[in-house]
Amino acid sequence: MAKKYIDVMDTTFRDGFQSVFGGRVLMDDFFPAVEAAKKAGINHFEFGGGARFQSLFFYLRENAFEMMDRFRQIVGPEVNLQVLSRGINTVMLDTGSTEMIDLFAKMFAKHGTTTVRNFDALNDVQNLMYSSECIKKYGMNHEVVVTMMDLPPGCKGAHDVAFYEKTLRGILDSGIVFDSVCFKDASGTSSPHKVYETISMARKLLGDEVHLRLHTHETAGVSVAAYLAALDAGANGIDMAASPVSGGTSQPDILTMLHATKGTDYNLGDLQLDKILKYEDVLKSCLKDYMVPPEATQVSPIIPFSPMPGGALTANTQMMRDAGNLDKFDEVIRAMKEVVERGGYGTSVTPVSQFYWQQAYANVMFGPWKQIAPGYGKMVLGYFGKTPVEADHEIIKLAAEKLNLEPTTENPLDIADRDETKSIAYWTKMLQDEGIKTSEENIFIAASCDKKGIAFLKGEGPLMVRKNSENSSNGETKMAGNYTVVVDGKQYSVQVAQGEGSIEVKAATPTIAPVATPVVSGGVGSIEIHSQTPGNVWKIVANPGDSLNIGDKIMILESMKMEIDIVVEVPGKLKSINVNVNDAVADGQLLATME
Repeated sequence: MAKKYIDVMDTTFRDGFQSVFGGRVLMDDFFPAVEAAKKAGINHFEFGGGARFQSLFFYLRENAFEMMDRFRQIVGPEVNLQVLSRGINTVMLDTGSTEMIDLFAKMFAKHGTTTVRNFDALNDVQNLMYSSECIKKYGMNHEVVVTMMDLPPGCKGAHDVAFYEKTLRGILDSGIVFDSVCFKDASGTSSPHKVYETISMARKLLGDEVHLRLHTHETAGVSVAAYLAALDAGANGIDMAASPVSGGTSQPDILTMLHATKGTDYNLGDLQLDKILKYEDVLKSCLKDYMVPPEATQVSPIIPFSPMPGGALTANTQMMRDAGNLDKFDEVIRAMKEVVERGGYGTSVTPVSQFYWQQAYANVMFGPWKQIAPGYGKMVLGYFGKTPVEADHEIIKLAAEKLNLEPTTENPLDIADRDETKSIAYWTKMLQDEGIKTSEENIFIAASCDKKGIAFLKGEGPLMVRKNSENSSNGETKMAGNYTVVVDGKQYSVQVAQGEGSIEVKAATPTIAPVATPVVSGGVGSIEIHSQTPGNVWKIVANPGDSLNIGDKIMILESMKMEIDIVVEVPGKLKSINVNVNDAVADGQLLATME
């Protein structure tokens, strides 16, 4: 009897890169590995979407549409190339209008996409309906998603088999057209037993003909067991990655799963060990210069207590490294439990996972619930759709006060359609004002990436790739010089000498932006206002001479993709602003004075 064929999607070049490198891998560096993967017999790839869309424009000076075109040229016309889309958000962190959702589908179909995996982090079926229409309109396969996780211990209210069945029935009742169904566990926390029961439920509900698959991460250490449980329950497909971007925060390694299914009745994509070994050798060579964060390769036993997705974990730790506060990481992870519990149990996957992270970060850095992260606040207030259970009433009230917004039950798509800044006309004019060509690709780039998209299109985007030291011509690494190293989140200055020289280690002097000439100054006040976290000055909203009351904003910083309000704690007159817009500021830096 022939073994059951299991479709394997290789996530190396999307989720693998996101999980290990925060998506920051240059296309010319990894394209040889794509060729090797094709030669190894892989015919289903995740090649774009998700955070691997914006990251190219933000950090790599690369056009994601060009990357997609070149990927398609390498693998040929018959290979299934899949992208990840966030329902009403598509590849944006904010909700899209009907115009932008349609443009997303049109552009991704134009640039080589076969299948769109389409999910909503809140499992609000309403948020999947219009995007599914657009995906099918432009001839792509639609893989509809139910998002999963295990709740932190002691939490109840959603994310059991009954909840997933309710969500799946909602998809069926809505009339959404789909070609396959995926259960997606971005945090890798769903127990194998729950996976088995959930896939069994779905197979019974959907019948034998529907293609059913599981996506998970190794972050919590149970992914292989979860995949085996899914296969035993009737799944037709699973996702895997290739070393060195497999395991840990990413998907299980292809070789690992081939080993795990030895002696079973499952045929994983007709893949052969010797060919996969060659492919992984090429990939390792391609990525040899890239810095692999240690947490990317690790299994974390505390993740089930605070479900942080593998695809977001390293991006967040890298931001904390840059800010010099990685020592706070464990505290932020522990703080997530309360944030998840009081926020309504949306699945910890983008963008909700980032909302959880931002709120937990704010609770650690500024004190519990002193700040409300804008995304988290808008989520509990209903602006992204309906949370699985109602958020904590105290948190809803606090979010309404902090954000000056009322709770809503309105369809987020209707809200987005009223927002001028989410229209094609708005972004067309923005491009025209900047002297940039108004192609549909450029309109979508600008709309989805905002100022950073405009900067990319003007050739002003930064190149931020983390690579190890360049090797010298004789194959040895040049080590002499001054370095700053990070150990457990603390910075140390290391002076390395050649030959018999000594190595000197001392605490590093924090890098602090030069004190800017005040924007406007009315003298210097006796009350100093300092930053409580590293960040960048995003907006200044008050002027020297203004009389301010407790709680009034002086400026807004951007830190960890979060807006941080700098507010007045005692009434008085603003005397000076000591920073400018776009300045980088350090923890404890003087921002303003009052009298």
